[in-house]
Amino acid sequence: MIIRYPIARTVSLVTFCFTILFIFSIHTLAQEPLTAEPKTPDPVPTPTPRPANELEKKFFVNLLQDQGAIWTSPFHLVRGDAKWGIPLTVSAAALFATDRHTSGALVENGDDLSRLRISNDISQLGAFYTTGGIAAGFYIAGRATHNVRARETGVLAAEALLNSSIVVEALKTVSQRQRPPTDNSSGEFFDGGSSFPSGHAISAWALATVIAEEYGQHRPWMRFGLYGLATAVAVSRYTGRNHFLSDVLLGSAMGYGIGRYVYHQHHDPTLDSLSDKHTNGFIHSKLFPSFAPLYNAQAHSYGATLAWAF
Repeated sequence: MIIRYPIARTVSLVTFCFTILFIFSIHTLAQEPLTAEPKTPDPVPTPTPRPANELEKKFFVNLLQDQGAIWTSPFHLVRGDAKWGIPLTVSAAALFATDRHTSGALVENGDDLSRLRISNDISQLGAFYTTGGIAAGFYIAGRATHNVRARETGVLAAEALLNSSIVVEALKTVSQRQRPPTDNSSGEFFDGGSSFPSGHAISAWALATVIAEEYGQHRPWMRFGLYGLATAVAVSRYTGRNHFLSDVLLGSAMGYGIGRYVYHQHHDPTLDSLSDKHTNGFIHSKLFPSFAPLYNAQAHSYGATLAWAF
């Protein structure tokens, strides 16, 4: 049964308010510090990391705890969230109100086949097999090189991706928003669709955030690069007419919040006190290539280069 106006508008407004509240809550959890144990004087500060396999052993337990915390997160909201929550709310509301026009504008501008092809290629970076493969690559390389940070990155990235996937599938099932090509980009909710939110956007941002938190603390260029790639994936879902701008924005916000939450909840802080040789060496490892995007507007070519240093 399809819900029609004005009931559909009312229910859509409730869905929008719940989603914004939900995103607020996830970001609130991500800001909460880890539970700190009482500090005792240590005359010889020689930090050692936790057993390397601790996160693996507790992976599914941590996943269940994450889900419990995520879905009950509205009870953890604080007043300080308004400084970023209000701009996000205003932006999301504006996009919801203009989704039909912004999506329709893509069709009117022409060059549709070329744009769709390029957008589809870029969006593959956010596909679950791509993001999952990157997480697996960090984990396998971390084990092979005995690099505890790379190993942790792989585990936490996989955890963030699974958390994101569960959240996305739940929201898609509830919202059932039509995708842009359906009914002239009407974007109806509760009409058998699967547009809201963007799964590629949430996966790309969850993965990028975990890696940025692990390796980008003192490398601004790395943070900008990772978030830039995640943004490109998210935008490509709009330009490829797979999602509306509001789907992309809120999916990205949720991915960022979940990635930060997983990292701050399960990261081993003793790794930050160890030498770069044992934690950050993976960045310069032969198993981890350097990455550089390539784009030539005149030749209409694009791609990327991977280089290994031997």
